[in-house]
Amino acid sequence: MFGKKLALLLVLLAMTAACSSSHPEADARFTKLAQDHLERLLELNPEWATNLGDHRFDSQVSDLSEEGFEARAEFNRDTLKKLQQINPERLSLANRIDYATLKEACESTVFEITELREHRWNPTLYNPGDGLYNILARDYAPLPERLVAVKSRLEALPNTLAAARANLDNPPRVMTETAINQNPGVINLVMDGLQEYLAQVPEMQDEFQPVRARAIAALDDYGRWLKADLLPRSDGDFRLGKDLWEKKLRYSLSSDLSSDDILASAEKDLVSTRDQMYEIALPLYRDYFGGHVDDQNPGRDNLIRRVLVRLSEDRPNNETIVPEAREGLKKITEFVRNKKLVTVPDDPVEIIVMPEHQRGFYIGYCDSPGPLEKNGTTFYAISPTPKSWSAERAETFYREYNDYMLQNLTVHEAMPGHYLQIAHANRYEAETPLRAIFSSGTFVEGWATYAEQLMVEAEYGGPELHLQQLKMRLRLIINSIIDQKIHTAGMTEGEAMEMMMVEGFQEEGEAAGKWVRASLTSTQLSTYYVGNLEINRIRRDFEAKNGGKIDLHEFHDELLSFGSPAPKHARTLMGLD
Repeated sequence: MFGKKLALLLVLLAMTAACSSSHPEADARFTKLAQDHLERLLELNPEWATNLGDHRFDSQVSDLSEEGFEARAEFNRDTLKKLQQINPERLSLANRIDYATLKEACESTVFEITELREHRWNPTLYNPGDGLYNILARDYAPLPERLVAVKSRLEALPNTLAAARANLDNPPRVMTETAINQNPGVINLVMDGLQEYLAQVPEMQDEFQPVRARAIAALDDYGRWLKADLLPRSDGDFRLGKDLWEKKLRYSLSSDLSSDDILASAEKDLVSTRDQMYEIALPLYRDYFGGHVDDQNPGRDNLIRRVLVRLSEDRPNNETIVPEAREGLKKITEFVRNKKLVTVPDDPVEIIVMPEHQRGFYIGYCDSPGPLEKNGTTFYAISPTPKSWSAERAETFYREYNDYMLQNLTVHEAMPGHYLQIAHANRYEAETPLRAIFSSGTFVEGWATYAEQLMVEAEYGGPELHLQQLKMRLRLIINSIIDQKIHTAGMTEGEAMEMMMVEGFQEEGEAAGKWVRASLTSTQLSTYYVGNLEINRIRRDFEAKNGGKIDLHEFHDELLSFGSPAPKHARTLMGLD
């Protein structure tokens, strides 16, 4: 059904292009190529199709064998050859941007499969949890229909795990350890998570019993293999090295900024942001502790740290964090509406406890319905501390994610951050849906971190929240520094931890988790800072173009009206280049 809608949309939009473009034949050729590419793309990546909202392939799984990866590389090479036969200068502005987006996406896929070859050294790529969870969690079709698709994917699960055994060769230890830690969550999803859905359709229990048993046995056996076989030979280096990292960075960011530019800017902003934190912390210190304060007593860093420690005393726990986030979201949404900062969508958003199989990377995330999904719910997921953590480690976690930081997290993940931006993006219509499907992480994260600044600028939360927002800004700055230095300059765990804890005022648990994340997700940590730089530059240039005076509501709505393109393309669409 979604495939037919997608095809019809592309055909109708192609007809529109033919009426408005000065070179309608070029636009029509590109639109047809885009349609063909997307049809095959979703077929080759069924789990991604499910996530995007195209449910034709819900009963299928990706071929993760070496042959399957090569087939995807060849498919993208073929599209690149066809793109060479179309002159982008003859396309409409929107299609020129989508042409560049498709070309870069194809080049990135070929690079990942043939040069980066992550499928040979990253066990987490074979985690089957999301492919099952995304069918269960979203109520896009009657439950019995969705369960049939889940059953089919469960039947294919042993093949996915067999591909992992065949492909993986000397991965970095941290990646095998992460896969080991996630595997019990997948088992729990198949055992307990699935059961709550089967209880609603009891007539399907019997047919699921042998399939679930085989899947659980395969996951148990895979877990033993990870520990006994793969882990002892997991001696690979997670560091990509300068050449691979910089090439991957270009595709991750789709930015004209060089790695040298990014590092120089980040190191400069690290100093200026710490200075700004002192200015905000000084009056708070006087309020909390009294007395006169100068630069030598107790010292700038100690003063900031003492105020942050005082703020951390107001913190949630595993029982209160989700209810507190729900209440915070209501308050923040009302503030954004009253201040008329941006149009607030009425799409539903639900705060949930993060599924166990997804834990290990983030404290929270925003899971919005895919661009091909209609009337879906956004899930703002928050991860409590694992049951295995000690009381001391859990306390450290919540000192970091205290009441003020939780509000800032809700701004980032939900309002007016990811939830709002993606809701706007999902309303975007163009001659192809390429821009929605290949959304720019740089734009998405850039907007969310800009949203944090915007709320402080609008005076939400007072100086306490402002200080926490600046601490979060320090985090995104340091993220980009350690991302680059770990993978290209041999930065050690100790050096990274010192930078995060001393210069970034982070708790030990947060810094330790970020070291793992930097090891696992090279270049992704840079999207926050670079996106923030570029979104702020768009606003500055837009203000300059308009004589220094703009209506923020109109500016934000226009910026968010183009989907989620790379910021450099958003600049073009806003007439800034």
